[in-house]
Amino acid sequence: MNKQEKNQLIDSLADKLTNNSNFYLADISDLTVEATNKLRRECFNKKISVHVVKNTLLKKAMEKTPGKYDEMFPAFKGATAIMFTEVANEPAKVIKEYLKNNPKSTKPQLKAAFLEESVYLGHDQLDNLASIKSKNELIGDIIGLLQSPAKNVISGLKGQAGKIAGVLETLSQKSE
Repeated sequence: MNKQEKNQLIDSLADKLTNNSNFYLADISDLTVEATNKLRRECFNKKISVHVVKNTLLKKAMEKTPGKYDEMFPAFKGATAIMFTEVANEPAKVIKEYLKNNPKSTKPQLKAAFLEESVYLGHDQLDNLASIKSKNELIGDIIGLLQSPAKNVISGLKGQAGKIAGVLETLSQKSE
């Protein structure tokens, strides 16, 4: 790869870093071609973009991009695959599910993650990242919480309305 191609790749990576606020760095080096393709297919189905990059080029792209990526630099050892995603917890779920379905495999390993300006380092953060709720899940929880009191009031009123109607009917029959 000549210098011009490297610069184009750095610019392309810098553009992707600028346009994506969620990405993961993973080590998929020991996976077979079949296993790598399986992982990539699963990522594709979850709308996760996977690219294998050289650490030096990724570091240069991060240095060109506004953002605080310095904390991630210690994770730049060995082969690195970068996973860009819209939904912050999807790559963690994919990695976790892959490792669960392939107990003999030790890869992919999470090296680091950058989610909405927060940096997570190390594979031990995988469970924490997988448990983070997505934006849609949070919106659903909030709507459920907002609907709950209204449902309680309405059901309470319905129950009380029946009682009041019964009392009024009894009173009207007594007065006759």
